[in-house]
Amino acid sequence: MNGPQSGLPREPVNRLTRPFLRFLRIEAMAGIILLGSTLLALVLANSPSSDSFLAFWDLPAGIYVGGVEVSRSIKHWINDGLMTFFFFVISLELKREIVLGELRHPRMAAVPIAAAVGGMIVPVGVFLLIVGTGSGARGWGTVMSTDTAFVIGCLAVLGSRVPISLRLFLLSLAIFDDVGAILVVAVFYGEGLNLMPLVATALGLVLVTVIARVGVRVIPIYFALGGGIWFALDASGIHATLTGVLLGLMTPARSWVSDRRLHAILDRVTAYPPGDHWTGDMAARGDLYQAGVATREVLSPVERLEMALHPWVAFVILPLFALANAGVPFARADFDPVLTTAIVAAFVIGKPSGVFLFSLLAVKSGLGVRPQSLSWSLLAAGGLLTGVGFTMALFMADLSFEAHILDSVKLSILGASVISALMGLIALAWITSSGSRR
Repeated sequence: MNGPQSGLPREPVNRLTRPFLRFLRIEAMAGIILLGSTLLALVLANSPSSDSFLAFWDLPAGIYVGGVEVSRSIKHWINDGLMTFFFFVISLELKREIVLGELRHPRMAAVPIAAAVGGMIVPVGVFLLIVGTGSGARGWGTVMSTDTAFVIGCLAVLGSRVPISLRLFLLSLAIFDDVGAILVVAVFYGEGLNLMPLVATALGLVLVTVIARVGVRVIPIYFALGGGIWFALDASGIHATLTGVLLGLMTPARSWVSDRRLHAILDRVTAYPPGDHWTGDMAARGDLYQAGVATREVLSPVERLEMALHPWVAFVILPLFALANAGVPFARADFDPVLTTAIVAAFVIGKPSGVFLFSLLAVKSGLGVRPQSLSWSLLAAGGLLTGVGFTMALFMADLSFEAHILDSVKLSILGASVISALMGLIALAWITSSGSRR
């Protein structure tokens, strides 16, 4: 018989580790679905129905109210609209880890932060060194980021052989450089700035702060304000997906109702003897209503929103993004050898080199602490996986390169991601094998 004493006692650390492990499980499954969506997009783009498949994503879709028209292609709505939720969830996870998780300790956070910085700077340097100052140089941002879902999916292949410290390190690194990449998009890949929409964006963010301070906890109100901020930022010339990062980092990570208060409220409700108390007794109904609010608000807004949105992002938005962006007709790809070499070298060589070297500098300088279970060989092998740059790389390539070379750039990104994944998996499998451990 299962009762309240039938399991091990719960510790405060459970509240920190369980959301993280849940995030990892969803990301691992998302990596598999994302891979399937990518392969499906490539098959359809090279099938007899290729023209119809590719033309579908360019179909216009929008809102028409009176004389006001907001219209974009389906692909644009996915890349700029739905992907805002992706960045929102990434920022929620970053906020939770900084406030509640391992990253709340500055020296523990210093190593993945340094690794993320190195994993952005070094591959950009490798890319520009090979490309030079030609027309392709504008695409330097393409080689900056790591695909979270694919990396966690690769680690899932090896199961329990991979220590949790490496999973946390790579997840933190990927989140940091995703946020860094979208900031680069906002600063370097925007259009000419428009002052009035920027003012409207700032006012919207102030309004969100004010209503949060006065105690408004109706989530649909925040989503409505977020939509208004998205449109204002889009009109300002800054990439609208930055809305997700800003609102995610502004979301409170502390719960409104404490565990002690929740137990007191629930004790008051369970004190009622069995019977029909809830239909006529105003006091009883009030207690029941308070219990409903308390059970919801004992979780912080960061945790509630992440739990609600993460499955949608992982299993709907990212697969849609892959279908809309990964479909490349091989016959149409006009390869530029220099550009292809630069992209592959940046991801396969530059990315892991930057991750390892900057992690080493952070530890040797005393700024950061490396977990004992995360050996330098494991970190180096895991660093090879950071060259898997699928989602953000395709996202930034679409902003950076002209249409006639975009297909070859996407194939180069896919090729570099496959090479990095294979190298990382082989290295990790060898290091974590029983013979290697002995």
